[in-house]
Parts: sequence; structure tokens; C-alpha cells
Amino acid sequence: MKKIFTGLCITSMLWMASPAEAATTQIKIDDVVVKTDTAPEQKNNRTMVPLRVISENLGAQVDWKDSKITLSMNQTTVSLNVNNQTVIKNDKKEQLDVKPYIKNNRTYVPLRFIAETFGSQVDYKQGTVSIATKPLLIENEKIKALQYEYHMTMGGIIQEIKGNAYHNAIYKIFQEEKGDKVEAPKEYYWHFNLDEPGSYYKLGQYDFMTHDNNSIKQFDIYSLNGPFPEELLEGYPKVLLHDVSENSWYIFSEQAVNSIQQLINNASENGFSTVISNTVA
Repeated sequence: MKKIFTGLCITSMLWMASPAEAATTQIKIDDVVVKTDTAPEQKNNRTMVPLRVISENLGAQVDWKDSKITLSMNQTTVSLNVNNQTVIKNDKKEQLDVKPYIKNNRTYVPLRFIAETFGSQVDYKQGTVSIATKPLLIENEKIKALQYEYHMTMGGIIQEIKGNAYHNAIYKIFQEEKGDKVEAPKEYYWHFNLDEPGSYYKLGQYDFMTHDNNSIKQFDIYSLNGPFPEELLEGYPKVLLHDVSENSWYIFSEQAVNSIQQLINNASENGFSTVISNTVA
């Protein structure tokens, strides 16, 4: 009798749970299934996601202070507070259907509200939330993917990075962080050349690809070869940026290189990067 009663209780609980609360929601951004170490949740028929999904894959900048979260992108700013339904969007108060909250050391925020606030289109169908963000435009061409190539001792690897937020962020670094224009170095290669002081080796090649799989813009990053005595390297910048499309060279910074690499790492961790060629022996 006790077993029958227990079974009836479990069945009743399943009946009482709404389909939205029971469903496991999958998130797709720009047709890429987002990988996340913490699953999205449904609260009051609203999809709540870890803050990282927003900050890394939609391109919003995040400022966290005490329990206040400020998200900003372009000319739009949204401020939320944990366990508070009131938000401030561009200095105007609005009410959320669900409060942001913390669970298992993750901060959950409402996906649709934030995505639509930052100009993305959101669609829900059969357990999948699909978000379409604004593509990067170069010379009025929509960018489909970024191909990142780097070489190792015995071969090279090419990664294809999707996701408009990543394309926009990386392209912005190239455009805004390049320094003074300089002459092309006398010696530059894909590999190390330890025989020629002042020579450079290519750290990486970045091709912004259109929908017909053509590279419309290419940037190469070069690093100064070493080690050599300091007096032989005096006057040589440590990092150079080559705008291959315009055949122009610029001083670049190690900080900018690290920022680009962090974006590529985030793309890989979140499912937006795939290896399309690997010739490493």
C-alpha cells in the first residue's frame, strides 16, 4: 500500500509541473548551440541564463559591484540588482517578470529581456531559444566567419570562429588598438629566424570571411624574434600588425594580442569555434 501511495504522489507531482518548467532549454546564438557549464532554467515561463552567456556571446560589457550588475553595449546600458525586479534601462525604470538570482555561485539573468534590449531577435520553438544578433559589416558585406590560423613547429591549425559578437569584438580591437603606421620590416616569416636581428615571426592570421567564403579583410600579427642583445633590438617594436588588405603596417600591443586571444578562447569554450584544418604532425 505504501509503494502504491508513493507512486501516486510522484505521478501527481509530474502532472502538476508545467511543460515550460520541466523542459530543458537549448540556447542557440547565430545558429550556434551555446555550451555552458550551467544549464538555463525556466522561471515563470522566462528563460534564465548564467550571466556569462550574455557577457561573452552577445558582446555586452559587464560591470559587477556588490549586488548590482551593469550591462552595456553600444549606446545601451542596463542595470540590474540581484533579487530585485526593478531594472534601469538608459536611465528609465522597468519591471522584470523574474528577479535575477544567484544559484550554485552563478548569477542568472533573464535572457529575452537583455537580448532584445541590445537589439537581438529572440525566438522560442520546441525547447530551443534562438537569438539572432547583428552581423559585422565590412565594406557592406556581412561577415559569416572568422578564420584564425597559427603555426607550430611541425604544422599549422586553422579555426573557424562563428558568432557575430566575436567578429565585432575582434575587428574592433584591430581597428581601434593599432598604433602608429610604420614601414614593413625587412624580414618576416611564419617561423622563427634567430639569425637576423629585427626579424619577425607571424603569431596568427585572421581572415574575415563573407557568405561566399571569400576573405574580405585579413590581419596578420607579428612578434619580434629573439633572443638577441638589447642593443641590436633597440628601436624595433615588439609587436606589429599587418593590414594585408591595405598592405599597411602598424605598431600593435601585447595587451591587444592578449585580448584577441581571450576572445578566441571564450569562443572555443562556448562552442563557437571549430578546427577546420590541422597539419600538426
